[in-house]
Amino acid sequence: MTERRVAVADLKCFVAATFAQAGNQPAVAERIAHHLVESNIAGHESHGVIRVPLYLGWQRDGVVVAGPRGTVVRDAGAVALIDGGFGYGQVVGELAVSEGIDRARTYGVGLIGVKHCGHLGRLGGWAEMAAARGFASVHFLNSPGKAGQVAPFGGRERRLAPNPMAIAIPQSGRHPLLLDITTSVIPEGKVRVALNKGLALPEGAAIDAAGRPTRDARAFYGPPPGALLPTGGHKGSGLCMMIDLLAGALTGGGASDPHVDGRGNNLLSLYIDPDRLAGREALAAAARDLSDWVNSAAPITAGGEVQSPGDYEARRRAEREALGVPLDTETWRQLVDAGAALAVAAPATL
Repeated sequence: MTERRVAVADLKCFVAATFAQAGNQPAVAERIAHHLVESNIAGHESHGVIRVPLYLGWQRDGVVVAGPRGTVVRDAGAVALIDGGFGYGQVVGELAVSEGIDRARTYGVGLIGVKHCGHLGRLGGWAEMAAARGFASVHFLNSPGKAGQVAPFGGRERRLAPNPMAIAIPQSGRHPLLLDITTSVIPEGKVRVALNKGLALPEGAAIDAAGRPTRDARAFYGPPPGALLPTGGHKGSGLCMMIDLLAGALTGGGASDPHVDGRGNNLLSLYIDPDRLAGREALAAAARDLSDWVNSAAPITAGGEVQSPGDYEARRRAEREALGVPLDTETWRQLVDAGAALAVAAPATL
């Protein structure tokens, strides 16, 4: 598999120019590009620039709308509800983080619901933004309607989305502790990455349409389509359902529903000011100490390593900011074609 690398700044400029040419305001296009490329930098290609052609298709089809940046439609002090107007999640999400932090600073906590939003990308990115400002946060995200991709525990038909959750805690002197997980073994985006790279899916991640275990990404997409499996069996399946209700039903954006052609994402986020409890410095120091204690455990295998949540992203970020963003041949081709269709020249490769 041939791989190309593109400098971070060049890739962001290319993606921003592509979305601007597609009719987005330059400032909006820049934020879309920033968050997509940041996902690649953090090592999560599933939510990175591989989604550029998909996003552009959604915009052409009206699934996502160029323009809306989100509006606070209900304000109840520490609690607020934002209607995204199906604008790009990369800008609506920034409004949600800003509102959550402002309310947590005023009230100690901020609870923010977001409904009717375009794809919000890597959920952990929003938690990282809050942690960078000294706030702890918890996030639940769902995708409403009948277009689920996950089979419930014991089933073989799609019923749920891979509804993720994220938690971030600031650490003293280093990157935050960051838990960013889907309730399926892998998210759909990782299936897309495997398809582009010609790789097999992990064992136990998916089944085909007949309910048989498969490692073939094509069997997931079909036709007829297969399904992703919940992580941890009944635990992941149950957590997925709860997130569906917290992020979808509670915000008014909708949960999984066989009668609804759902679109976009809904989000429920809790922002916490540590100074109203143990204190910001005490929490950050405790997070650092816990991480050090966990990482000091002897590895099971010789030469192995124990990592805390967030270590993976920090290491990928350091590497890719220095060496550029790696892109497989198929993803590179799709990006170049998407840009060419809008008269945007491909970025230089390293």
